[in-house]
Amino acid sequence: MFDFNLNKSNSNSKFSSDLLWDTLIVGGGPSGLNAGLYLIRKGKNVGVLTSEIGGQLHNTSDVDNYIGLKKLKGSELSSSFLDHVNDLELPIMQDATVTNIVKQKNIFLITLESGIVLKSKTVLFATGGSPRRLNVSGEKKYQNKGVSYCTTCDAPFFKGKHVVVAGGGNSAAEAVIDLVPYASKISVIHRSQWRADEILLEKLKQIKDLDVHLNSQILEIKGDNNSMRSISFLDKNRNIEKEMNAEGLFIEIGNIPNSKIIRDLVETNSSGEIIVNDLQETSLIGMYASGDVTNQPFKQIIIATGEGAKAALSINKYLNK
Repeated sequence: MFDFNLNKSNSNSKFSSDLLWDTLIVGGGPSGLNAGLYLIRKGKNVGVLTSEIGGQLHNTSDVDNYIGLKKLKGSELSSSFLDHVNDLELPIMQDATVTNIVKQKNIFLITLESGIVLKSKTVLFATGGSPRRLNVSGEKKYQNKGVSYCTTCDAPFFKGKHVVVAGGGNSAAEAVIDLVPYASKISVIHRSQWRADEILLEKLKQIKDLDVHLNSQILEIKGDNNSMRSISFLDKNRNIEKEMNAEGLFIEIGNIPNSKIIRDLVETNSSGEIIVNDLQETSLIGMYASGDVTNQPFKQIIIATGEGAKAALSINKYLNK
């Protein structure tokens, strides 16, 4: 857990059940914090409710694709975001779990796990997503020590190394393609057959020496105290357990959008992602969504922050009417 030096008691005391907020933001990742920055600069009465600061930055070891900032730790970038909004005295309630949101007579009622009910004219839902995990031994231990959930973020850190991609859908196939300029060898391990689109599979056929193990299941990730060194997996066709030396593992089996509590309020797609328009508006007037919880296809820090800004500007325009 990161130490962000946020005085929780002072910040939480600003949240009163009697207060009607202009906007309450659910989620304290890059998208939510940037939206808060924009709205407080617009003079709006805005607050952030979050169970933790940072969002997916917790799963990112190094960030080297955020323009203007060179190779920061995920924790450093998150701390920088928080320092900025703290300078503007953006109210943030940490350790806040939202359990229910309803709309009554154009006012949103937001219930917290503590039983507190807050009122707001608008809501921005920016709770992000969580990568699907293999849930095997060593996965948690070697996260950010070889195990990654974001090829776009981390591929350059594996230059000249043997890496494994876990998965068989479009995201796994795209991960393989993204790794080609960097990795010395790429292996794919998937528990069943390819499910990726044919156009992607045709591209994979052009990759020299791509090592593919279908109908195979990863059992354990092994290594030393500093990084992963190998993977054991079950070849289900032959019922044989094998071990493969590798320095990286990209788990590309999808993301779970953190949208459960509002799926009855707004339109979502088959994956549970909140459907938004180009103004970050959901199907419910007054409710907005941004970042990885939405149906935008590219789950990147810079895109999430941009969507937070766009949502804030849309909310500001809505409130000014």
